[in-house]
Amino acid sequence: MEFIKEEIKEEVKEEIEDMSDPEPSRIKHEDTEEETDWLEMKPQKHELDEAEEEQPSIQTNQLYTCSQCGTSFNRKANFSRHMEIHSGKKIFTCDQCGKEFVSFSNLKQHLTAHSTERPHVCSHCGKNFSWLNSLKQHLKIHDGVRDHVCSDCGKGFTTVGQLKQHQRAHTGEKPYYCDQCGKCFREASGLKMHLLRHSGEKPFKCEHCGKGFISSPYLKLHQKVHSDVKPLVCSHCGKSFTRLGNFKLHQKAHEERDHVCCDCGMSFISSDGLKLHQIIHTGEKPFKCSHCDKSFTQSGTLRLHERLHTEKKPHLCIRCGQSYRSLLSLKIHKKKYCKNKTKKHKIKKS
Repeated sequence: MEFIKEEIKEEVKEEIEDMSDPEPSRIKHEDTEEETDWLEMKPQKHELDEAEEEQPSIQTNQLYTCSQCGTSFNRKANFSRHMEIHSGKKIFTCDQCGKEFVSFSNLKQHLTAHSTERPHVCSHCGKNFSWLNSLKQHLKIHDGVRDHVCSDCGKGFTTVGQLKQHQRAHTGEKPYYCDQCGKCFREASGLKMHLLRHSGEKPFKCEHCGKGFISSPYLKLHQKVHSDVKPLVCSHCGKSFTRLGNFKLHQKAHEERDHVCCDCGMSFISSDGLKLHQIIHTGEKPFKCSHCDKSFTQSGTLRLHERLHTEKKPHLCIRCGQSYRSLLSLKIHKKKYCKNKTKKHKIKKS
């Protein structure tokens, strides 16, 4: 009996000890595990931070290269914008005239055309420019710098754009396409001028006779007709000319006439002259008057004839104001009647 009592006392004592002891070894072990977990999480977070810091550098070093022109970009957004240039999409619109552009830089450059400010002045010729880069490119003309060299023929150019246009002469590339007739052009300016032929628009008007032209160079050539200045003089016969093309054709008259008609043996300076002559042998008259049934072998003869119907007299004498249907009639008039008159007349703009 006493043995049982002692055993019960021992069990009660152990239970009291168990209740008073909060299992320090287990708590310590659990704390150690939590500390280990926290310590393990801390380096993991540090590794993630390092990965996030390294991620932008990976994007920066990655290059997006255009397969069409070879230009590379660090950012995909810039690359995507660049690809729209090759697609031909014109997403940038001028709010002043409605003209569209494939890139924002082209639009920005265009906007200067609406502004009268041209602060950059050439010290050599006084020409003004809206952009400093335009002035720098212009200065290369005065300095004789042609640092953009063609790899095919060695010819040098002042700008990259001029070189690219020239290289199309070697490659035969004509990327500018007329959607009305299918004709292709090497330069955008060529297509633009060609489209004026379809529209019939002739925005450049002669102040002397009112005749219109599709470009400023054509107008300048025409205006020499109204002037007595003929700077191109033939060294063989002394005949003078206003236009370089006519001067060169005339010089061939003193040399060889290697285009010979197989029907009559008559020779000509150019192949065009021979073709016009051969129509005489065929009897063909392809140029028909729109006012009457008459037809002609040459387009120039048709134009002169149609002026009888329209009463147009585009060739004006700037000395006396008299006008004529043909340039030949004006020349005869000047030589015979208006040789010494100095008073100049200008046609009134309507």
